Amino acid sequence: MAAAEGPIALESLTPVHWAAIALATVSAVVHLVLGVGFLPHWMGVAFLLATAGFLLGIALVLVDYRRPLVYLAGIPFTGAQIVFWYLANEPTAVADLSVPEVVDKVAQGLLIVALVVLYRREVP
Repeated sequence: MAAAEGPIALESLTPVHWAAIALATVSAVVHLVLGVGFLPHWMGVAFLLATAGFLLGIALVLVDYRRPLVYLAGIPFTGAQIVFWYLANEPTAVADLSVPEVVDKVAQGLLIVALVVLYRREVP
């Protein structure tokens, strides 16, 4: 864990960090829109909690707070989003998928890859 000069440790972020931040932002925005749309149903709350999780992960990486632990926690958190989506929707064909679903799930899959890469780079 590197000490940050200021509140945000931008100098220590690599292109992989920025890609992961962008991917997490995509998923956070999708979940925010869904969450607001589903309120006051419990699914709206669940989507907003997922939004908060992605945003918290981004914030912790930006301030360089225990990044390896954030990467490690982000992998199952993001994977669970994919599993819960599948269980809730049970798509059987590509035609069952909407553009936002595809964008979100591709972003989440790539985010998991980025988190694994970041974790392996920092932990020998």
